[in-house]
Amino acid sequence: MSARPVRAILLEQAKAEFEELNRITAGQQAAGDSNSEEMQLLKSIKQKIELIKVNPAYGEKIPRQQIPKNLDVPNLFHVSLTGYWRMIYSLEGNQIEIIAFVLYIVDHPTYDKIFGYKKK
Repeated sequence: MSARPVRAILLEQAKAEFEELNRITAGQQAAGDSNSEEMQLLKSIKQKIELIKVNPAYGEKIPRQQIPKNLDVPNLFHVSLTGYWRMIYSLEGNQIEIIAFVLYIVDHPTYDKIFGYKKK
Protein backbone atom coordinates (compact mmCIF):
# COMPACT_ATOMS: atom_id res chain seq x y z
CA MET A 1 0.00 0.00 0.00
CA SER A 2 1.32 3.41 -0.96
CA ALA A 3 1.72 6.32 1.45
CA ARG A 4 1.45 8.67 -1.52
CA PRO A 5 -1.97 9.47 -2.99
CA VAL A 6 -2.80 7.76 -6.27
CA ARG A 7 -4.70 9.41 -9.10
CA ALA A 8 -6.13 7.61 -12.10
CA ILE A 9 -6.26 9.49 -15.39
CA LEU A 10 -7.99 8.05 -18.43
CA LEU A 11 -6.20 8.94 -21.66
CA GLU A 12 -7.49 9.10 -25.24
CA GLN A 13 -8.89 5.65 -26.12
CA ALA A 14 -9.72 4.75 -22.51
CA LYS A 15 -11.45 8.08 -21.90
CA ALA A 16 -13.46 7.77 -25.14
CA GLU A 17 -14.52 4.20 -24.27
CA PHE A 18 -15.47 5.22 -20.71
CA GLU A 19 -17.53 8.20 -21.94
CA GLU A 20 -19.25 6.02 -24.55
CA LEU A 21 -20.15 3.44 -21.90
CA ASN A 22 -21.56 6.22 -19.70
CA ARG A 23 -23.65 7.50 -22.63
CA ILE A 24 -24.96 4.02 -23.50
CA THR A 25 -25.79 3.10 -19.90
CA ALA A 26 -27.61 6.41 -19.30
CA GLY A 27 -29.88 5.57 -22.23
CA GLN A 28 -30.39 2.02 -20.98
CA GLN A 29 -31.27 3.24 -17.47
CA ALA A 30 -33.76 5.71 -18.97
CA ALA A 31 -35.30 2.77 -20.85
CA GLY A 32 -35.63 0.80 -17.59
CA ASP A 33 -32.70 -1.58 -18.02
CA SER A 34 -30.75 -2.09 -14.81
CA ASN A 35 -28.17 -4.79 -15.57
CA SER A 36 -26.91 -4.70 -19.15
CA GLU A 37 -23.48 -5.91 -20.27
CA GLU A 38 -22.42 -2.26 -20.67
CA MET A 39 -23.55 -1.47 -17.12
CA GLN A 40 -21.61 -4.43 -15.76
CA LEU A 41 -18.51 -3.36 -17.71
CA LEU A 42 -18.75 0.24 -16.48
CA LYS A 43 -19.15 -0.95 -12.89
CA SER A 44 -16.15 -3.27 -13.34
CA ILE A 45 -14.00 -0.39 -14.68
CA LYS A 46 -14.94 1.84 -11.73
CA GLN A 47 -14.20 -0.96 -9.22
CA LYS A 48 -10.78 -1.70 -10.75
CA ILE A 49 -9.84 2.00 -10.78
CA GLU A 50 -10.63 2.16 -7.05
CA LEU A 51 -8.49 -0.95 -6.45
CA ILE A 52 -5.61 0.65 -8.37
CA LYS A 53 -5.94 3.80 -6.23
CA VAL A 54 -5.49 1.64 -3.12
CA ASN A 55 -2.71 -0.51 -4.63
CA PRO A 56 -1.17 0.92 -7.82
CA ALA A 57 0.49 -2.41 -8.67
CA TYR A 58 -2.85 -4.25 -8.40
CA GLY A 59 -2.81 -5.31 -12.05
CA GLU A 60 -0.70 -7.98 -13.65
CA LYS A 61 2.65 -6.52 -14.72
CA ILE A 62 3.40 -6.94 -18.40
CA PRO A 63 7.07 -7.92 -19.01
CA ARG A 64 9.13 -5.05 -20.44
CA GLN A 65 9.98 -6.98 -23.63
CA GLN A 66 6.25 -7.44 -24.35
CA ILE A 67 5.40 -3.73 -24.09
CA PRO A 68 4.62 -2.46 -27.61
CA LYS A 69 7.30 0.03 -28.69
CA ASN A 70 4.69 2.56 -29.85
CA LEU A 71 3.41 2.99 -26.28
CA ASP A 72 6.72 4.46 -25.03
CA VAL A 73 6.00 3.76 -21.33
CA PRO A 74 8.41 2.51 -18.65
CA ASN A 75 5.93 -0.04 -17.25
CA LEU A 76 2.58 -1.54 -18.13
CA PHE A 77 -0.09 -3.43 -16.22
CA HIS A 78 -3.38 -5.00 -17.19
CA VAL A 79 -6.45 -5.93 -15.22
CA SER A 80 -9.26 -8.19 -16.31
CA LEU A 81 -12.72 -6.70 -16.52
CA THR A 82 -16.08 -8.36 -16.88
CA GLY A 83 -16.92 -9.89 -20.26
CA TYR A 84 -13.26 -10.67 -21.10
CA TRP A 85 -12.41 -6.96 -21.44
CA ARG A 86 -9.04 -5.59 -20.31
CA MET A 87 -7.87 -2.30 -18.85
CA ILE A 88 -4.24 -1.40 -19.57
CA TYR A 89 -2.41 1.21 -17.50
CA SER A 90 1.02 2.62 -16.76
CA LEU A 91 2.33 4.11 -13.52
CA GLU A 92 4.36 7.26 -13.04
CA GLY A 93 5.25 8.80 -9.74
CA ASN A 94 7.18 11.42 -7.88
CA GLN A 95 7.69 12.19 -4.19
CA ILE A 96 4.19 13.65 -3.90
CA GLU A 97 1.87 11.29 -5.78
CA ILE A 98 1.50 8.31 -8.10
CA ILE A 99 -0.49 8.60 -11.30
CA ALA A 100 -2.04 5.60 -13.02
CA PHE A 101 -2.48 6.49 -16.68
CA VAL A 102 -5.22 4.26 -18.11
CA LEU A 103 -4.26 3.83 -21.76
CA TYR A 104 -6.81 1.32 -23.03
CA ILE A 105 -10.14 -0.22 -22.15
CA VAL A 106 -10.57 -2.92 -24.79
CA ASP A 107 -12.22 -6.22 -25.58
CA HIS A 108 -10.05 -9.32 -25.70
CA PRO A 109 -9.53 -9.45 -29.51
CA THR A 110 -8.34 -5.82 -29.46
CA TYR A 111 -6.06 -6.58 -26.50
CA ASP A 112 -4.54 -9.48 -28.48
CA LYS A 113 -4.02 -7.15 -31.47
CA ILE A 114 -2.26 -4.47 -29.35
CA PHE A 115 0.22 -7.06 -28.07
CA GLY A 116 0.59 -8.93 -31.35
CA TYR A 117 -0.90 -12.19 -30.07
CA LYS A 118 -2.09 -14.51 -32.81
CA LYS A 119 -5.07 -16.83 -32.63
CA LYS A 120 -4.19 -20.51 -32.49
